[in-house]
Amino acid sequence: MRAKSWSSSEIVDQSGKVAVVTGANSGLGFRVALVLAGKGARVVMACRNRDNGERAAIKIRREYPKAVVEYMPLDLADLSSVRAFGQAFNRQYDKLDILINNAGVMALPYSLTKDGFEMQFGTNHLGHFALTGLLLERLIAGGAARVVTVSSNAHKMGKMRFHDLHWSKGYRRWSAYGMSKLANLLFCYEFARKISEKNLSILSVAAHPGLAETNLFISPRMENPRPIAFLYKLANNYLAQDASIGSLPLLYAATAPGVGNGEYFGPAYLRGWRGPPKKANSNRRSLRLKDAAQLWQVSEELTGVKWAL
Repeated sequence: MRAKSWSSSEIVDQSGKVAVVTGANSGLGFRVALVLAGKGARVVMACRNRDNGERAAIKIRREYPKAVVEYMPLDLADLSSVRAFGQAFNRQYDKLDILINNAGVMALPYSLTKDGFEMQFGTNHLGHFALTGLLLERLIAGGAARVVTVSSNAHKMGKMRFHDLHWSKGYRRWSAYGMSKLANLLFCYEFARKISEKNLSILSVAAHPGLAETNLFISPRMENPRPIAFLYKLANNYLAQDASIGSLPLLYAATAPGVGNGEYFGPAYLRGWRGPPKKANSNRRSLRLKDAAQLWQVSEELTGVKWAL
């Protein structure tokens, strides 16, 4: 499959659909929320910071005065917050059509989530695993719902450390980030297999933005030395493609006709770093059935979220 000329203008009317976008206050998440709202979807902007989330919602309403968007608090690094979001959403909505598991952190100094998980694995994978499980009934009610899990080319440098998922020894920030992005794909593919086994109409798909201009590279949370921070800023400003382009694989996975269960999408050019969306290939580690099954079991145990599959 190729989608060389595909752009967000090709997205059909999304009126009547309900979408949840995590990390919707900036970067890729904001662009996805903006486009979906502009196409008529009701968009729930799931963000950690209330001020940032509400400011982003105001920006969308300014561009699309008829847009229906709302902020709901969600901190993926705190399972109590994830559960509270799930309960609030399930009370307010009777279905969910699109879930974009987008929010994440990258290459942070060693730190733990509120529940004691390594921050990148806990936020990027476990938080989204729990969130999706808690929203599963609403996804099933949505009929042909889609769950888009955002991974990265960095999954290729990741290895699952089942003996030490929380990096209590030998922490390396980029290796930990790669593992979290590999976990995203293992989760996506295992979810897709379970969907097929149960003959559900949901699609579990994945996408990555290539090298896109976002806040991740310039986040002060990375605590990089000044020269390194400067180099990252240069790369973000001059090498990365605009977030509006980087968001296209996510939007394609979420809305385009003909998308298949368990497929993966990314930029078409420069080995997946830039350009419009097309179907992408992930590495062999992401396809290991044993690792996917083990990760699923461990994720249920760690989060306490038992999926109703």
